[in-house]
Amino acid sequence: MSILDVRSVRGVDCDTGHCLVVAQVWEILEVSKQAAQKFDAERYNIRKQNGMEVRKRYQTEISNRFASLENLNGSEDINMAWENIKENIKTSSKESLSLSELKQHKPWFDEGCLHFLDQRKHAEMK
Repeated sequence: MSILDVRSVRGVDCDTGHCLVVAQVWEILEVSKQAAQKFDAERYNIRKQNGMEVRKRYQTEISNRFASLENLNGSEDINMAWENIKENIKTSSKESLSLSELKQHKPWFDEGCLHFLDQRKHAEMK
């Protein structure tokens, strides 16, 4: 947030010793990190790759899939070739690494907060 201009208006009388202040403010809205991360739906469990069995299986799947791509002719469109490579990597990753589950966070405003708010309201009414 940036303050662009601030002025005091002395002619306004509010029966106090204070002057009215007018400010022009410029604010930039940003996308939160959580909202940006929701678009990336598939996350692979890369920690599984530390095991030698999983690593070997992934390497053999990738090499087998790329060996089949070498047999393609050169007249294929570059975009189609890229899509084939991308899909081969994704499918071999799904098969050998599996998808990791996203961590679910607890909501910060829960029943305990509601209970304390009710207690506070009842205390103020008395």
